[in-house]
Order: sequence, then C-alpha cells, then structure tokens
Amino acid sequence: MADQDFLSQEEIDALLSGDESSEEEEAQEPSAVRPFDFSELESIKKGGLPGLDLIYERWVKIFRDEIRKILPKINMVSKESIYITRFNTFMFKIPMPSSYTTFTMKPLKETGLLVVDSRLVFTIISVMFGGPAKPFKVEGREFTKLETYVIKDFIDTALKTLEETFSTVYPLKVEKKSTELNPSLARITTGNEKVIIAECVVDIDGFEAPIYFCYPQGMFLPIKDIIYSEFSGEVDKVWKERLNDSILQTPVQVTLELAKREYFMREIIDWDLGTELMLDVSKEDPVMLRVEDKEKFVCRLGKVKDKYAALLKQEVVKDEEDE
Repeated sequence: MADQDFLSQEEIDALLSGDESSEEEEAQEPSAVRPFDFSELESIKKGGLPGLDLIYERWVKIFRDEIRKILPKINMVSKESIYITRFNTFMFKIPMPSSYTTFTMKPLKETGLLVVDSRLVFTIISVMFGGPAKPFKVEGREFTKLETYVIKDFIDTALKTLEETFSTVYPLKVEKKSTELNPSLARITTGNEKVIIAECVVDIDGFEAPIYFCYPQGMFLPIKDIIYSEFSGEVDKVWKERLNDSILQTPVQVTLELAKREYFMREIIDWDLGTELMLDVSKEDPVMLRVEDKEKFVCRLGKVKDKYAALLKQEVVKDEEDE
C-alpha cells in the first residue's frame, strides 16, 4: 500500500526535470505580444472637417472667377476632397516636376504648402499657345522661365483668394514664403506626421488636373472650432458682394412700349412698304417700360434735345400669383 501511495526518487527527478525543460522552451519562444503605437492611427474626427470643407467650397468659386481673368481657357475649378494622411504618403504621389510653394497664415504658427501638378502647368502652356488640352510626358526636365512665370501668377491668385475666403470666418494674413521645384526643400513637417490635404481639380477644355493645399494637422488647433464645425448659417460677405457685382454687370434688354393695337390678318396682308400705322399716342399718355419680358415702370414719353426719352413715374408691382 505504501509503495502505491509514494513516488520513487527516479519518478520525482523525471517530473522535476520535465518541468524545467518546458519552462526553458516557453522562455525561448518569441512572444506574439508587441507594444502598440497609437500614432499609427489616422485620427480623423468623426464627420470630417466640415468647416474647412465649406471654406474650400467658397474658395473654388472665388478663385474660378479670378483665374479666368488670367487664363480664360479654364472652364471649371472644383473641390475634390479633404482628407488626412501622412506627409510622406502625400509627397510620394506628386509627379515630377511640380511646383511647391510654402506659405504662412498669420497668426497661425505653422507653414502650409501649395502644390501645382506639373500636368496642369504644361496643359496651361499648351492651350495658351494653341495646342491641345491633354496630358503628355513631362518627366526629365524642369520648368522654363515662361512656365515659371505662369506658375507665379497662378499661385499668387490662389493664395490671394484663399486669404479673402478665410477672412470671412477668421482674420488671416496669407504670405508666400518661397516656390521650389525640389520637393526636399518644401518639407513643412516630418515625413511620418499627419497632414490635412485639400485637393481641388482644375478643368481646362475638358482635361482635369489637380492642385493640392497641404497643412500640418496641428496648424488649425487655434481655430479648431471653425475647422471642425458647421458654420453655414453665417453670412458670406465676400461671396455676397461678388454675387451682387455679377448681377449688376448682367446685361438686360429694356423696351419702351409706346402703344399696343390689334389688327386683323386681312389688314396686315394689305400692308406694303411705306404704309403708315397711326398709333394715336400723345405725350401725356402713359407708356410701359419693360425689362426683359416683365412690366417694371409706367413712364411719360418726352424728348431731350434731339433724343426721345422716358420719365419714370411709377413702379409696377405685381403679386407672384398674378405672374
């Protein structure tokens, strides 16, 4: 009975040596657990950046009107997307050569970057000199002086209108620092840092090419309430003024209706060259002034020197139901 209740010394040694060997094997096996780097996460705020998105919606409208004065062939400028990515990831996608312009937005402390895609520059040059608006191979050479001059006007207009647009929500002074062709000279942050990219598309006679605004993610922290929130209820004074100017410059047709009479078809058939139509209109009779097809003013017919004139007497006000 005693032999069955107790282990022998050899059995005890075998068990102890087996435990030691298993512990050594477990210690030698590499651990599958590794430290987690929270900086690898793309910390995109839920809902994106609605404030910045709205700012660029307004910017493309203002920039489109201004750049057409320099380059009439530009049909459309539109906002493509706003997203967050690594700075290196963004720089690797830009074709060479391209234009890299650094700029400040005082009082914000960090530096922004405007990238003009080489395809856009060469397409603008092609169209300006009567060529087609389509991409072609541009690798292997830098911009000429003429191309650099076109880039300068394009960039200056983009930054000027950007300041104008931002000033409607926050007073900023945009200042250009330098324009580089070498991307290594345009590093606004470290390669692994996250940046905010505003990608816009310029349409030139059907060919589309992108431009990019790049900002360090921490650049907008002082105004994060504007960038990360909706503010569409605010009045955009700049756009309102531009819309008002555009309306005032819209050509319209103004017609003075002296008289109106009805004729039978048999009378009209009898008309011939030189037939006089008696309208029986006196200078005291009211006449109607039409703007396009709408009656707007009741007038009195008159004459100033050798020219006929109309004196506005009363505005015609009609209800929407009557129209």
